[in-house]
Amino acid sequence: MPDNFSLRMPPVIQSVAVGEHQIVFIDDFLQEPGQLRAAALQSQFSEYPGVDQKKGYPGLRAAVPAAYSENLTDFLEPLIKANFQVPAQLAIRKSVCAFSLTSVRPEDLGPLQRTPHFDASTPYHMAVLLYLCDESHGGTGFYRHNSTGLQQITADTRDTYLDAYYQEINKRRPPARYFDRTDEQFTFLGMIPARFNRLVVYPGSLLHSACINPARSISSDARTGRLTANTFYDF
Repeated sequence: MPDNFSLRMPPVIQSVAVGEHQIVFIDDFLQEPGQLRAAALQSQFSEYPGVDQKKGYPGLRAAVPAAYSENLTDFLEPLIKANFQVPAQLAIRKSVCAFSLTSVRPEDLGPLQRTPHFDASTPYHMAVLLYLCDESHGGTGFYRHNSTGLQQITADTRDTYLDAYYQEINKRRPPARYFDRTDEQFTFLGMIPARFNRLVVYPGSLLHSACINPARSISSDARTGRLTANTFYDF
């Protein structure tokens, strides 16, 4: 029997271009994904910091088992360096590894939660998402900001982007909904669909958003909701 949260070997690493950038994903990532899902079902979830201020992740989080986090990190360090041009000498640093459930209703989202976002503007900040739900829960979409033409926010473009972004949302508040396709502010470039046991790896500096079906995915129940395991790394 494999130990808990073992990765299926050999992994089939796939890459797809979305806009000007590459997204890496691996299907059938864990050998026994039901073990991680079972751990989530037994976890105590709490509101993500900032939910009461209508900022940040719109839902609940719970700690992921350390064994999963350790296995993931050991596997991902060489993969990220090989696929995202991270210098070999840089050490990996893990900041967050948590189960996540989207639970905030569209009408309760704050303005910043209604548009695509970026996680960080540092050059080697990486977001890693393992879907523990099926394709009915949408996926992860990637976008271009129309007025600046930016798909990725770097240290050099951060101020220009934020100045334009805040001017736009102050002028026209985004509708109370989870962002999905193109509007006058952002252009949809593509989506990595949800699939149970699919791992997705992308730079956190890309403009992105969860594409969800509110009728299906807004839930605080890990058995039926949009359950994912989210991890963030920097180098």
